[in-house]
Formats: sequence, C-alpha cells, structure tokens
Amino acid sequence: MTADFACKFINLAQPVLGAAVVHATDDFFADKARLIDPKPAVWVDDLYDDHGKWMDGWESRRKRGNGHDHCTVKLGAKGFIEGVDIDTSHFTGNYAPAASLQACVSDKDNPGEKAKWVEILPPTKMKGNDHNFLPVCSDKPWTHVRLHIYPDGGVARLRVYGRVAKDWKKVKKTQIVDLLAMENGGRLLAASDAHYGSPVNVTKPGKGENMGDAWETRRRREPGFDWAIFELGHKGLVKEILVDTAYHKGNYPENCSINAINMPDAEDATIAAQSLYWPLLLPEVKLGPHKEHHFKKELKSTGAVTHIRVNMIPDGGISRLRIFGTLA
Repeated sequence: MTADFACKFINLAQPVLGAAVVHATDDFFADKARLIDPKPAVWVDDLYDDHGKWMDGWESRRKRGNGHDHCTVKLGAKGFIEGVDIDTSHFTGNYAPAASLQACVSDKDNPGEKAKWVEILPPTKMKGNDHNFLPVCSDKPWTHVRLHIYPDGGVARLRVYGRVAKDWKKVKKTQIVDLLAMENGGRLLAASDAHYGSPVNVTKPGKGENMGDAWETRRRREPGFDWAIFELGHKGLVKEILVDTAYHKGNYPENCSINAINMPDAEDATIAAQSLYWPLLLPEVKLGPHKEHHFKKELKSTGAVTHIRVNMIPDGGISRLRIFGTLA
C-alpha cells in the first residue's frame, strides 16, 4: 500500500527536475543511474551482461570485508523531505537487507566526504521485492541525499518525497512566474480519478513526452466531471492560464473550468469538500485536441489565491497546466 506522504508530496529525486545520481561506492552489477529512473523497475528473463544477471536498479558486488556501500543523489530541487520509498522490486536473494539515509546542503554536484552529512533515517531493516515506505523526520531543506545499504546488494528505485524549498526572496513582485510549477513548490492535494496518469504530471517542467506523461482519467459512465485540487507554490495574483492537451486527440476534455481560493491555512483532509464553494477563476471554456489553450481575458477577478481546483468536463486528459501570475 502506498504511504500517505507519497500521495501528498512530489518526488524530489526525479530527473525531470534535474536530479542525478552523482556517486556510488560500487555499482558493479547494476548502474547507479537506474536508481532514480522514473519508470517502475522491470524484470527481464534470461538477460545477462558481462557482469552477470541484468537488474533494473543499483546493485553492488558481494562485500567480502568490513564496511558497506552507499550512493549519493543530487535532488532536483532543494526541499523538505517527508519520506522515502526504498524500492527493492525484483531483488529477492540479492536485495540490501538494511538501509539508512543521510542528507546535506551543498552547491557541488558531488559533495563528497567533507560535506556535513546528517542522518535523517536510521539504519532500518528492508524487505526484498517490495516498496519500503519510510517516513523521515527533518525540519530542514536539503540538496543531496546519501543512501547507505548494509552491507551490499541491490535497490531498484529510490523516491524522495517532499516539498520544494523555493527561495521566493529572489523573485521580484512584478515578475510573472508559474505558481503551480513543480519546481516552484506546487503540489497535488486531491483528485477524483487518476486511472491512466496522475494529476502531478501537469505540474512538471517542459512539454509532455507522450500521452502517458499527463493526467488522464477513466471514461466516465455516470453524471458529473473529474477534478483535481492543487496548492500553489506561493500565494499569487493569476494573470494567465495555459491548458495543454498535447497528445490527447480522441480523449481530451470537452470543456474545463478552474475554481480558486485564498486559504493559506487549509487542511488537506477537508479541502475537497470546501472546494465546491470556491469562486470561479476560469469559467467553463471549450478545449480542443492536442493543443495549447491560453486564457487571459476569460479570467475572473478573485484577488490573491493559494489553491485551485481544475475541473475536466466530463473526463479525459490534460498534459500540462500553467498558472502564470505575480506574487501576492
């Protein structure tokens, strides 16, 4: 079962944000770069390379002396870490039996041993071929994490869930920014459906790669419409909205609308019910297939807002959503 923090927060260790695996003490059996591959780990029967059985993850040699292995990841954005998933999928007799996590702040790609590493997750027993969801107790933002495995073995994927620690003091009050962008701290709070793709995808940088890199719901067979609620990275005044239906040609939403509210102290648990009464920021507008839709003059005056609810009417897929505005 997926942990609550994995649903509420973004993966700070994803390549689309700029995350990278910068060092490993040993990756003889499986390349350390695979540790943060955004795709789920796979098993391929009878696939071998020069070093042995091909494994989709990071795997070190069998250690025959003292010590243990570790791997360093530069996060895609400096952030507050809420929890991790140390995923050992397909690693059975070769998984790491225990692991711990350190973190540091550094402006270097590979901070090395001289950095001030702080333990944020003590040595913990791992399960093989499983998702090991572990909460992290830390009130500081970090730029790097170091995964220690005891003493050796393999880990398929590492997901580091948290909140982006954006330095908003460097942003001018008149500057137009994407208030919803993942790299600016925008995060998903709730959604009616995410059968084919999570609403988190609409906050990613750049254009969508394909139809799967989007928020797409199942085909609705009952009255109503689908929706997703987001917290903006910073309270702001919305100036323009971009709704991109890239790659969605026979499954784009017929229409969409957006509600918004200024509610800085909103509780995640109750926000879905409250959103029913939020003012309209973008009244219902028509969408088309595989297209960027820009809305300016259609926007209603709502003042500064902290949260939005996107309504896909009745269902379908949206590739990217941009909420452009200035800081309030």
